[in-house]
Amino acid sequence: MDPDPAPSIAPLTPEESAYQAFLASLDYLGPVDVERIEAAYAFAARAHAHQKRISGEPYITHPLAVASAVAEWRMDADAISAALLHDVLEDTGASKHELSERFGEEVAELVDGLSKLDKMEFANYQEAQAGNFRKMLMATARDLRVVLIKLADRRHNLRTMSAMRADKRARIARETLEIYTPIALRLGLSKLARELQDTCFRLLHPHRAEVLTKALKAARGNRRELLARILDGIKGKMENAGLRADVFGREKSLYSIFRKMKDKQMSFSQVLDIYGFRVVVDNVPTCYLALGALHALYKPVPGKFKDYVALPKANSYQSLHTTLIGPYGTPVEVQIRTREMHNVAQEGVAAHWLYKDSEESGADLQLKTHKWLQSLLDMQGSDSAEFFENVKIDLFPDEVYVFTPKGKIMAMPAGATAVDFAYAVHTDIGNHCSAARINHDLAPLRSVLRNGDLVEIITSPQATPNTTWLNYVKTGRARGKIRHFLRTMRNEESARLGERLLRQELLALGVVPISIPANAWEQLVKSDGHKSIEELYTEIGLGKRLPSVIARRLLAREDLAPGRPGNMTLAIHGSEGMAIQLARCCQPIPGDLIVGSIKKGSGLVVHTHDCPTIRKSRAVEPHKWIDVEWEPEEGKLFDVRIKVEVKNTRGVLAQVAAAIARAGSNIENVSMEVDSEHLFTQLRFTIQVAHRNHLASVMRGMRHIPEVNRIARERSSEA
Repeated sequence: MDPDPAPSIAPLTPEESAYQAFLASLDYLGPVDVERIEAAYAFAARAHAHQKRISGEPYITHPLAVASAVAEWRMDADAISAALLHDVLEDTGASKHELSERFGEEVAELVDGLSKLDKMEFANYQEAQAGNFRKMLMATARDLRVVLIKLADRRHNLRTMSAMRADKRARIARETLEIYTPIALRLGLSKLARELQDTCFRLLHPHRAEVLTKALKAARGNRRELLARILDGIKGKMENAGLRADVFGREKSLYSIFRKMKDKQMSFSQVLDIYGFRVVVDNVPTCYLALGALHALYKPVPGKFKDYVALPKANSYQSLHTTLIGPYGTPVEVQIRTREMHNVAQEGVAAHWLYKDSEESGADLQLKTHKWLQSLLDMQGSDSAEFFENVKIDLFPDEVYVFTPKGKIMAMPAGATAVDFAYAVHTDIGNHCSAARINHDLAPLRSVLRNGDLVEIITSPQATPNTTWLNYVKTGRARGKIRHFLRTMRNEESARLGERLLRQELLALGVVPISIPANAWEQLVKSDGHKSIEELYTEIGLGKRLPSVIARRLLAREDLAPGRPGNMTLAIHGSEGMAIQLARCCQPIPGDLIVGSIKKGSGLVVHTHDCPTIRKSRAVEPHKWIDVEWEPEEGKLFDVRIKVEVKNTRGVLAQVAAAIARAGSNIENVSMEVDSEHLFTQLRFTIQVAHRNHLASVMRGMRHIPEVNRIARERSSEA
């Protein structure tokens, strides 16, 4: 068959027709703004002229689709121009300066915030992802439009991934579910989030998605009559109550059904809340009137009512949620909200631009979002991957609402503890919290907060964070602040330890540190690439540099030749902090003969002289060990383990505990083990003593108890 003759006028290509539709959607902007956008399109089209997408389409179709999505949110000309130009810095020879001159500083900043860090080298994909995400959030903290354009970009990429390799599709889909979908939800963009979730679900599990789609379609047909009856019933009840309301059904998204089936180990037929209903009214008082009317129509399910109107979610979402028992015992989920709340629920932070009637709530959401983004930036440390981990923690679990002593409501993630609350109030309160009062009762800092708790934090100037807090804090902010404090403290303590170790090494070589000229120290610091002598001390204290090597490099000059070496011992008092650690295996206490080893990244680790754990290491690598001695200090207590064998009689544990208390010692831990014949019991205590003589006094006191058969200090091999 002959082909059709060519038409006299060539049809528009897909990108040309898309461009015409895009221009038509800009009717809310003025002519000057439209001209700027047309110029941005022309620049992007030229920059991407010779590029193709993997699917074979001209590359310009992608930025055009992203800009069209941004225009649907009715955003300003700068945002739409940035959407058109968002890949020119990354994929073409254009520079930020050029964009700034042509389209203004604001557009250039937006595009820069959207560009990947392709010129930087990263150790692996995860580190690159963390760095990119960090840059995007920093740009977003300055301007919310960055993340909205980024989300539109991600959505179009997901829609057009059919030509991509399966492994790359899966990786991008997982990344979207892990990071971008929670961000969309956190910004209140539920409509966009649902599309991202369903698209990723289809990419990751195509067969499951197909099966669920068919099941959903069948259920829709089977339940049509029941749903129509419920819908008519709700509408009729609203009319009878004299309430003006729009009532419509909503269907649970494919991904939500899949998650519920997976999390609760349910079959599709057991998921009864596939369909729900929304009631949209004019104002807040009518929300509660509508709730009363619905509870009169169908009986509510106890414990299934949530008031997000009085207590909005962190992303400003507001609605009344209730579950009713409908016809034939069918559970019916209903959401009641105002029109303004509905706009914010659907479009979130974009409602600020999209709906003029919701400008006030949109501005409020923008303010909250900026505050949240700023809190993310407060978490920043030097490690991008750690920052990424903290942000993922905050994106964003279910919330509990707690009260400060002044009655202010604070939203915390489910599982948050009193420490999380302290850091949410202020960093200084978190760094110095020592205890908490929850509902006026004293509670430990690891206590998990529950809805409605009244929380008061007790602080002390002496209290500081410790590493165990990291095991139970929930929020990224608290985790980041604790790590920052510990890192800073460890560096300061390590610097002090490093200085002492280098001083000891120099004295052992017969050189007094004060006699070394300043220029020798300066040359040493410069040759090692450090900014200051404190940095060098820190690396010595952390075990990254050997003090013997540094000392010999420092004394390499002829006029600083070492004299006769001497025997020097490092003095410690055991309360230096993280830079000096007492080994857990042998638990040295003042009075014990001790030795130390510099362990890379941990500082000086102190063992007893006869600790069996280090016997082999000391024989093989004697140069790594240094002599250490105790320096007296009042008031410091040390943990030590003891093992007591007692006759298996009633009340013996109380007698032993009383003897320990009489000797002025605290019991930190106790465990027991009865022998097979039930004649003797092995009691294992961890007690606190000031020194070796104090321990001897405690043990003497226990030996006077007739039921005590044997007592000994427990060593690492036995423990």
